[in-house]
Amino acid sequence: MQRSRMVYTVLFSLVLTDAAFAAEQEKKTDKLQEAGTTTSGQVATPQSKAHALQAEQIEVRGRTASTVASSATKTNTPLVETAQSVTVITRDEMDTRGVLTLNQAVRYAAGITADTRGGEGTRYDLFDLRGFAVPTFLDGLKVQSSPTGFAVAQTDTFRLDRVELLKGPASALYGQSSPGGLTALSSKLPTDQRSYGSVNTTGGMFDLYRVDADVGGFATDDGLVRYRIYGTVNGQHTQLSKTGSRRFSISPSFTFGGNGPTTLTLLGNYQYDPENGSYGGVPLIGSLKRASYGYLPRNFYDGDVPSEKFNRRQGSITYIFNHRFNNDWSFSTRGRYDDIMTEYRSVYDNGYYDDGGDGTTGTMLSRSAYGTREHVYNLAFDSQFKGHVRTGPLRHTLMFGFDYMQQRANDKEAGGDAPDLDVLHPDYHMVIPPLTPSLNYVTDSHQIGAYGQDEIRWNRLILTGSLRNDWYRSHQVESLSQSDTRQNASQITWRASGLYHFDFGLAPYISYATSFQPQSGIVSNDGGTTMRQANPSIGKQLEGGLKYQLPGTSVLLTAAGFHIEQSNVLVSVANTGYNLQSGLVHSDGFEFEAHAEPFRNLMLTAAVSVQKVHDDSTGKPLIQSGKGNASLFAFYTMPSGPVKGLGFGGGMRYSAKTYGGEATYGSVWLPQYALFDASVSYDLSNLSRALRGWKASASVRNIFDRHYIANCFAYGYDGQYCYYGERRNAQASIGYSW
Repeated sequence: MQRSRMVYTVLFSLVLTDAAFAAEQEKKTDKLQEAGTTTSGQVATPQSKAHALQAEQIEVRGRTASTVASSATKTNTPLVETAQSVTVITRDEMDTRGVLTLNQAVRYAAGITADTRGGEGTRYDLFDLRGFAVPTFLDGLKVQSSPTGFAVAQTDTFRLDRVELLKGPASALYGQSSPGGLTALSSKLPTDQRSYGSVNTTGGMFDLYRVDADVGGFATDDGLVRYRIYGTVNGQHTQLSKTGSRRFSISPSFTFGGNGPTTLTLLGNYQYDPENGSYGGVPLIGSLKRASYGYLPRNFYDGDVPSEKFNRRQGSITYIFNHRFNNDWSFSTRGRYDDIMTEYRSVYDNGYYDDGGDGTTGTMLSRSAYGTREHVYNLAFDSQFKGHVRTGPLRHTLMFGFDYMQQRANDKEAGGDAPDLDVLHPDYHMVIPPLTPSLNYVTDSHQIGAYGQDEIRWNRLILTGSLRNDWYRSHQVESLSQSDTRQNASQITWRASGLYHFDFGLAPYISYATSFQPQSGIVSNDGGTTMRQANPSIGKQLEGGLKYQLPGTSVLLTAAGFHIEQSNVLVSVANTGYNLQSGLVHSDGFEFEAHAEPFRNLMLTAAVSVQKVHDDSTGKPLIQSGKGNASLFAFYTMPSGPVKGLGFGGGMRYSAKTYGGEATYGSVWLPQYALFDASVSYDLSNLSRALRGWKASASVRNIFDRHYIANCFAYGYDGQYCYYGERRNAQASIGYSW
C-alpha cells in the first residue's frame, strides 16, 4: 500500500510536468531593458528596471544577489520590497568566515540563539530563531524530521549557494512550520558559464582535514545541457576527547534547456557519515556551577568508547522543472525523494551524581545507555502557477500552488543502565549491560496543502495576501506496547502585509501571519473521562518595521519589532497520562540588521536583537530562549597597492543571558558572553601571473578561547545538563579555481 501511494504521487507530478511540456513554448522575448517595462506592465523607473533585470539574471544564471530573496514570497523579490524579516547569508560570506556547518553560518543573524548543543553537538543543525526551534527547507522542499528526531538529513554547507532565514510564521506558503520562522537552503546548481570549477583543501585544529571539489559547465556546445558536480571528503576530532567525525558526500546536477523557456534540473546527493561526534554533555554541577572537586575540563567526555556510534547514510534525488508560457505566466514544479538511515548508540550522563549525600557533591556520575536504528523515507512535491495581470491601475503577481509531503519511518529503540563514571578518574572502556528493547514502531504521515497569493502593486504601494489550507494525517503502530494511534487535522493559515517603497530607498511595512504545528499527545478536558489526540499548536505574529536600501548599492538596513503568540500548547497534568491544551507562549522583540556585500571592497554584517519569550503555563521563559544577541563582522579587500588582493577582517558575537530551566537550587540562567573571530585571505595571482586562480585563506573562531556555557537543560531532580561552547578553532585553506 505504501509503495502504491508513492507511485500515485509520482504519477500525479509527472502528469503536471507533461501538461506543462505540452503547452505552447513561446520564443523568449526578454525586452525588459529595451522596452523599459517590467513583466507586470509597469512603466519602469531606473530602480524598477534594475530590479527586473536583476530578477532576469537570477533566473538565467541561478545565482541570487544578496539583496534579493525568494523564501518570503516564493518569488524572487528584492528584500527592500519584502514585508517580512529575512536574513540572507551568501556563499561569499560563508567562504569569507570559513563556515563549516549551518550552526556557524547563522551565528551573525539577529534573533538567533546559536549552538543549542554547544560545541560538540554538530551532527544536527540546532539553533533557535525568535525563541523557537525552526524547520529547514532545501531547494524549496521541507527537510522532514523523523518522529524521534534521529534519522534527520544534514546538508554539508559547502553544497550550498546561499542560506535564507525567514523570520516569523510562514505556514501560509509552506504548511506546518514554527512560529519562529524557517531556514531556507539553496543548493549549488549549474550556471550559464561554459566551464568553471574549484578544488580546495583545508586543514586546522583538532586534526581538521577537508578536500572540496566543485566543477561544472556546458555538456553540449550550445549550452542546452549543463552540469555541475560537487564532492567532499572531510573529518575532524571534536573538542571532546575520544570522539571525531568523518564525511563523504557527492552531489551531481544537470540542467536541460539552457536559457530557454523550459528547463529541467536533476540534482542527486549521496552522503555517508561513518561517525559524527558525541551527543552527550556535562552535568550542570561541575560546569555552570562549581562542584566539590571544581570544574570539569572542556574536553570532558561522558560516554564509553566501544559503545559510541553514530552512522548516517542519506541519499536523495531532486527535480526542478520550470516552464515560461510568456512574459506573464509560468509554471514550476519540484520534488524530492529522501532515504535516510541512522544507527545510533551511546552512553550518556543523567545530569546528577550518585554519591555525596545530596547527589550533587560526589564524583560518581550517573549514566544510562541508549540505542536506536531508524530508517526514514520522505517524499515531497511543490507545484505552482505564477502570473501577472492588471485590474485598472493595480498590477497583480498571482501564485496558485499545491504541495504534498509523505513520510514512512521505521524505528527500533532500546535502553538500559550504564555503570557510573568517576569524573576524576574516568574509565571509557567499561562493561555495558545489554540494552532492553523499548520501542518498535512504524509511522506513516501525509500532508496536502493548497495555497494562493496575490502581490498587488499600486505605484509604490505593495499589498500581499496569502491563504492556505492544509490536511495532515499521521498513523503510528507500536508493536511492543501494541498501540495504534492516529492523528488527523486540517488548518487554514494566512498572511497579509503592506509596504510602501519610497523612491529614495526607504520602505516602512506591517504584516500579520499565522502558522500551525502538529503535536503528539493525549488531551482531556473533563478530568480524563474522554480522551482525544492533540490539535496542532497555532502561531500568529504581528510585525512592523523599516527597510532602507541605498539606491544602486547592496547596502541594506532593516529594523523590525514583532509580537508572536503560540496557542494550543500542551500542558501536562501531574500524575496523569493526559494534557490540557491551554498553553500560551509569547515572544516579543526588536531586531536591527545591516548588510553590504560587497560594497567598495567591503563586506559588512551587523545585527542587534532584544527579545523576551514567556511561557504562561510555567511563568518562565522557554528553555534555551535567550534575551537577545548582537554581532558585527567586517572584511575589507585591498583594491590596489603592494598588497593588492589581501583581504582581512573580523567579527564579534555577543549573546545575552539565556534561560536554561529549573535546577534543584532554582532558575538556571546562563551568563552573557562575547566571542571574537578573524579571517584573512590573499589572491596569489598578485604575486605572479603563474598563480592565477590560486587563493589562500585562514580563519579563527573564538580567538581568545573564551570559556563559556552555550546552553543548559535543567529539569530539577530529573536531570541537569549543560554544553560547553566551541573552543578556539583555527583553520587554513588553499584552493585553485577557474
